[in-house]
Amino acid sequence: MNQTIITYPVQIRDQQLELTQERCIYWKEQRLILLTDTHFGKSGHFRKEGIAVPQQVMENDLKRLQHIIETFHPKGFIIIGDLFHSRYNREIELFDQFRKKYDQTDFHLVSGNHDILNHKQYERLSLINHGERMNIGPFTFIHDINDIPEDSASYHFCGHLHPGITIQGKAKQKLKFPCFYFTENYACLPAFSLFTGMSMIKPRKNDQAFMITEESVMPYRPLQDHNAVIPNQPVL
Repeated sequence: MNQTIITYPVQIRDQQLELTQERCIYWKEQRLILLTDTHFGKSGHFRKEGIAVPQQVMENDLKRLQHIIETFHPKGFIIIGDLFHSRYNREIELFDQFRKKYDQTDFHLVSGNHDILNHKQYERLSLINHGERMNIGPFTFIHDINDIPEDSASYHFCGHLHPGITIQGKAKQKLKFPCFYFTENYACLPAFSLFTGMSMIKPRKNDQAFMITEESVMPYRPLQDHNAVIPNQPVL
């Protein structure tokens, strides 16, 4: 049984956003779900290379998507890159079945570095491919923060890095959590897929991170310094 989706409200450029513990954002004004780095087909790719990863990994992520649809009833999704992990494999057929079940829900794709299928394959999967960037209102969606133009006035939503936060206790034990990371000019979303690594960050003084647990989304309160550590590459 799926648990209730917990949300945490934030406002960017006068737009109402709800961060969720399911590693996605609901944009209320547009009725759109924002997420990134689903890496569908990754477990199948590993199995093809002789690494025993169960197909249930992807099936569970599709169940999470279903739960999101049934909770928010969005008109569509914006996947900010890396929808698929690599070349076509049988697991992508599972996504095809999912799309047919929810064929009234739009799926917009902003291409990431892992999205290497050809145009006809995206078309067959009923995906609206926007190439490297997509603009709606005050927001631009682009996979990699390193590709944001310096003179852009738009607020950008990105993926690619799989950001995470480290919490250190008094006994020097450390816990790591995925997070949403917001700066003045862009936000970086956590990888939607649970079958990914994290790039650990330390938010800068005026930035804000929201760490994600299985049951909540909460602001990160740094206990030590504010030295920025923003990785350039994701951990897969």
